[in-house]
Amino acid sequence: MTLMLGVTLAGRDVLLVGGGPVAAKRLRRFLAEGARPRIVAPVLHAESARLVEHHGVAWEPREFCPTDLDGAWLVHTATGDPHVDRLVAEQCESQRVLCINASDGERGSARLTAQAEIGDVTVGVTSTVGADPRRSVAVRDAVVDLVADGRLPLRRRRTARSGRVDLVGGGPGPADLMTVRARRLIAEADVLVIDRLGPAAEITQGLDPDVMVIDVGKRPGRHPVPQDEINRIIVEHAAAGHRVVRLKGGDPFVFGRGGEEMLACLAAGVPVDVTPGISSAIAVPQSAGIPVTHRGTAAAFHVVNGQGGFGPGTLEAMADATVTTVVLMGVAALGRLVDSALAHGVPKDRPVAFVESGHTPQQRTTRTTLGRAVGDARAVGLRNPAVIVIGEVASEHLLLPTPVASGAARA
Repeated sequence: MTLMLGVTLAGRDVLLVGGGPVAAKRLRRFLAEGARPRIVAPVLHAESARLVEHHGVAWEPREFCPTDLDGAWLVHTATGDPHVDRLVAEQCESQRVLCINASDGERGSARLTAQAEIGDVTVGVTSTVGADPRRSVAVRDAVVDLVADGRLPLRRRRTARSGRVDLVGGGPGPADLMTVRARRLIAEADVLVIDRLGPAAEITQGLDPDVMVIDVGKRPGRHPVPQDEINRIIVEHAAAGHRVVRLKGGDPFVFGRGGEEMLACLAAGVPVDVTPGISSAIAVPQSAGIPVTHRGTAAAFHVVNGQGGFGPGTLEAMADATVTTVVLMGVAALGRLVDSALAHGVPKDRPVAFVESGHTPQQRTTRTTLGRAVGDARAVGLRNPAVIVIGEVASEHLLLPTPVASGAARA
C-alpha cells in the first residue's frame, strides 16, 4: 500500500547518497523545492558538480556511513550499486527516516511521484504495486492533456475569502487555438463573462452546470452591456470570493478594452491578470493565406479600429506600399475608410482582402482593390465579423509558387 502525502521540503535537510546522473536529476528537483540538500559520494557526475558549485551544496567525497543520516528528513540513494542502496535503505528504516531507493523502489520507504504543476494544483502520480515510473509519467501526461483541453474541471469547491479576475484572450474562434493557460483558467472559473466573439459557444458546452455564465455581448434585438456595467459585474463577483474569467475574442489588449477592465479591478483592489490570445488581426488574415508581413513585400503592419476612421499616422503609413493595414470592426465604415485613403493618395489598385468569419467553417475571402472595395463588398454582402487587409500582401498572387524556367526544370 502507498499513502500519498504532500511534503514540504523547503528549508529541510535532504541527504543524497551517490553522485551519478540520477542523483543530479533529483538534486535539481530538491533544490527547486527549496530543500537543503547535501551529498555523500566518492565522485560527482558533471551535472551534480555544476549544481554543487553553483548552489553551494555540501558534498562529502567519501562512502556512506550511518551517521550521515543525522538530521536528515529524507534520503535519496542512487549509488549505482543495488547492494549499497539496499544498505542505505535499511539504515534509514532502522532510524525511521524516509528513504527513496532509486535502484529498487519497493525496498525504499518513499517514492517520488511523476509530478506536474497546474496553476495552484499539483498533480502527482505513482504506482501502488512495484515501481513503474513510465506508467506514472503516462498517467500524469494524460491528466495534463485533459486540463489543457478544458475537459477536467479544476474549480475550487469552497468559496475563497478573496476572488480574482482573469482577462483571457480566446483567440480568433476555434477552442483549439486557445492557449493551455486559457483552457485551465476557464476550467477553474466560478463565473465566466463572455461576448459574441471568440470560442464562447464551444467553451460553455463543457462547463459544470453550476458555473455562472454571463453574456454581455451584442445579439440581434439586444444591445451590448455597457462597459461600465461589465466592469461592475467582474469586480462584484470577484469581491464575493469567486474566480472570474472575462473571456474575450482575440487578445484582451488589442481593441478588447481589457485595459479598462484591468483598471477597474485595480481600483477596487481585486487581483487581476491577463492571459494573451491570438489576435484576429494576425490570425484571420493568416487563415486566408495572407501574411501581414512578407520579406520583400511588407516590412510593417498597422492594426486599426475601423469605427474610428483612419488617423493621420495611419494614412501616412498607407501611402507606403511596404506597410500592411489591418482593419478590425470596419465593415460599417468601409465607404468612409476607402474615401479617406483615396483622398490621401493611396493608389486605387492597392490590393484589398475581406476575410469573413476567419478560422470557422463559414470563412469566406474576397480579393479586390481599394478602388473596387466598396462595390465588391456590396456585391458579396460583406458582413461582420470580418477583417479587412489593405496592402500588397492581400494580392492573390503573393504566395503562389514561382514558375520554374524550362531550362532549370531540365537541369
